[in-house]
Amino acid sequence: MTEKVLGVILGGGQGSRLSPLTQTRSKPAVPIAGKYRLVDIPISNCLNSGIHRMFVLTQFNSASLNKHIKNTYYFSHFSDAFVDILAAEQTPDNPTWFQGTADAVRQTMHHLLQHEFEYVLILSGDQLYQMDFNEMLLAHEESGAAVTLATIPSTAKDATSFGILKADENNIITSFIEKPSSELLVDWASDTGPEMQAEGRNYLASMGIYIFNRDLLLRIFAENPDEKDFGKEIIPRMLKEQKVLSFQYEGYWTDIGNICSFFEANLGLTDDIPKFNLFDSHQSIFTRPRMLPPTKILSSSLDKAVIAEGCILNADYIKHSVIGIRSRIGNGTTIENAYIMGSDRYQTLGEIAEENSKGNPLIGIGDRCRIINAIVDKNARIGNDVQITGGEHMADGDFPSYAVKDGIVVVKKGAIISNGTVIG
Repeated sequence: MTEKVLGVILGGGQGSRLSPLTQTRSKPAVPIAGKYRLVDIPISNCLNSGIHRMFVLTQFNSASLNKHIKNTYYFSHFSDAFVDILAAEQTPDNPTWFQGTADAVRQTMHHLLQHEFEYVLILSGDQLYQMDFNEMLLAHEESGAAVTLATIPSTAKDATSFGILKADENNIITSFIEKPSSELLVDWASDTGPEMQAEGRNYLASMGIYIFNRDLLLRIFAENPDEKDFGKEIIPRMLKEQKVLSFQYEGYWTDIGNICSFFEANLGLTDDIPKFNLFDSHQSIFTRPRMLPPTKILSSSLDKAVIAEGCILNADYIKHSVIGIRSRIGNGTTIENAYIMGSDRYQTLGEIAEENSKGNPLIGIGDRCRIINAIVDKNARIGNDVQITGGEHMADGDFPSYAVKDGIVVVKKGAIISNGTVIG
């Protein structure tokens, strides 16, 4: 069945809610779990499901995303598999940038139509989950639906942030509301099953994952050229005109929409049994193969830590933290509740000697530092005796070398934090 499917991964807009991580890169290119990029998640789910033809649509800061995909996803010359970037482009017919999720697919449809397919699988580039799309495709085909939405049981707290729907006994969607207020939720509870209801997950939320029949999608675009968004415009109208199926997924799924959810998703990987399983050989997460040395740990105490390859760690202790590739952490330093993204390169011995002679911080984290409740973006230089202590006591703000969001301190990519600096 998967040979009938073309995957389309939406890169999202400017990603302002993930700023400053998106100041120099697109949202799908943001590093996650120490060694991956967000875009690796939907691509890996497709590959594990046997879907080998994918387009990634993007328009903001796409250079690093282009480089990552070029260096990661290349296939045999004897295969029709591909992962291609489609950046927003001005044409005589489309003089504007992408105006929404549906508009992005509409503007790139002429590229998609160069391939044979029956179904379009539309995915988001900023979600964390492991899903076999074959089950969803089978449900779509067997039901005879024109459109299928992947849905997930949600709590009342989270439901106001998503599109909420109701379905009949055959899982055909009967009504849909986008981001309802808490006052309206009482009318939108669904029978999500005993296990989900026991967890307080009584509302069916759209995951932003859609299957469209090819011919229907073409007709939608032709007949409704002013509709820009699937969730806000096209899906609600389809309920009145077509058979729209709800495919209920009950595994782990989280939307990486802001700094807080991004931070929690990464630190969740350090749990004894994380909800997102990086060690599942049947649902592998693929990424760029790097020829890095193993991580070297010198006299450090580690507790619930995920450590990527190529690191040199002299820290006193690292607790409940994710340490990214090529991270260097100095003597006497403590790291707790933090995501250290690492760096793109190693400094040479000559560069290190020169920086030391000038008293400049090296790439990485210096000696005797204390970093709590923080994200340190790639290539940051944190000097000696630096104290970074995020928490509820800190107000949101954006500063030259760091930002604060929801009490989380985010040290910007390539930032320099001088010796003895105190933040928080």
